[in-house]
Amino acid sequence: MADLLLGQVLSFTGNPFHAGPGAALHLTHGGVLIDQGRIVAVGDGRDLRAAHPQAVVADYGRALISAGFIDAHVHYPQTAIIASWGKRLIDWLNSYTFPEEMRFADPAYAAEIADRYLDLALAHGTTSMCSYATIHPASVDAFFAAARARGLRAWAGKTCMDRNAPDGLRDTAQSAYDNSKRLLQHWHGVDRLSYVITPRFSPTSTPEQLAALGALWGEYPDCLMQTHLSEQTDEIAWVKDLFPQSRDYLDTYEAQGLLRAGAVYGHAIHLTPREKDRLHEAGASLVHCPTSNTFIGSGLFDSTLARTLRTGLATDTGGGSSFSMLRTMAAAYEVAQLRGEALHPSQLWWLATVGSARALHAETRIGNIAPGLEADLVIVDLASTPAIDQATRRAEDIWQALFPTIMLGDDRAITAVWIGGRLHMAAATDRA
Repeated sequence: MADLLLGQVLSFTGNPFHAGPGAALHLTHGGVLIDQGRIVAVGDGRDLRAAHPQAVVADYGRALISAGFIDAHVHYPQTAIIASWGKRLIDWLNSYTFPEEMRFADPAYAAEIADRYLDLALAHGTTSMCSYATIHPASVDAFFAAARARGLRAWAGKTCMDRNAPDGLRDTAQSAYDNSKRLLQHWHGVDRLSYVITPRFSPTSTPEQLAALGALWGEYPDCLMQTHLSEQTDEIAWVKDLFPQSRDYLDTYEAQGLLRAGAVYGHAIHLTPREKDRLHEAGASLVHCPTSNTFIGSGLFDSTLARTLRTGLATDTGGGSSFSMLRTMAAAYEVAQLRGEALHPSQLWWLATVGSARALHAETRIGNIAPGLEADLVIVDLASTPAIDQATRRAEDIWQALFPTIMLGDDRAITAVWIGGRLHMAAATDRA
């Protein structure tokens, strides 16, 4: 039997970085009809209710019905070390990340953290994510098993490193290829799961390992490839020392077959003009990680790149300082302000939904509210706290009503989450 969700509905008919706020469609008294895991119809709530009298109705009143948030770059193994005091990127990796990732040699620990991460993400309205695992194949198995149990559309891959990492966290060019291929063949395309070929970043992979992963990607071109690019200036200098033959950081990937459509690069803050041109020519994707970039002191991402490149938004858990995509949108706004850009609420919401879906080449499946798309939805209370409520009451349009939740909202704003057309979680007041 179909379900009919009633409330305010926000969707997109275009890219607000191109068309402005007019790229969004807001229905004040809207409805979303879902059946067999997909969105069947979107429109006026009263009309849909009259046309489908047998549908099970969930009336969310003045709450906002949106596509679920999509976190395009996370490290689920870093869940337990989020908000750890650190210095620069390399210090943070050595002090916190690598010791924690060593623990994922234990499949039971990997399963525990996978469950914890996904429950935290879902509580904040995140319905899909693209995650790095560790070098341990069991860490990929744990994540995918937990995501599959929840019915999520999710991406992940075994992190590959064969140098500049501790004993116990290094593989080889051959074992990275072999284990990644085995995991890919086992998980890719199972239910709503997708494997991602995952070199951590150039400093922890030899050219031989990058080439092996490039060859694997050539064999399975429908997969994504994810890695890090130009996060910090001292990291870029390190890459230059490690790859003296390369023109720039991006070239360390391009030379090994790791640059084309389907490449997803996290951070990408300090790009050269050549790198920007090549990313555009190749059809690659960038992922903006604002809370991580400020927390670790990496720099300020250029949001105007979203006009020409597939660009998503991400928490970068646990270098990022929040599991919340609302907080991530707020940080993106603040970062843009420091660059002299004022991102509109429509652009922020688009980055966290359609933008991230496009970055992961999944915009025909998720990230928006339109007939035929998978019914991953989040219901957002636009008056979740007294501070937000008093600001929203002054609103004269949807953007003035939404912006206080972007800037001040947290998991209290998440009224309900629907995954694949099924109610996954609801606030306590809605379960009674």
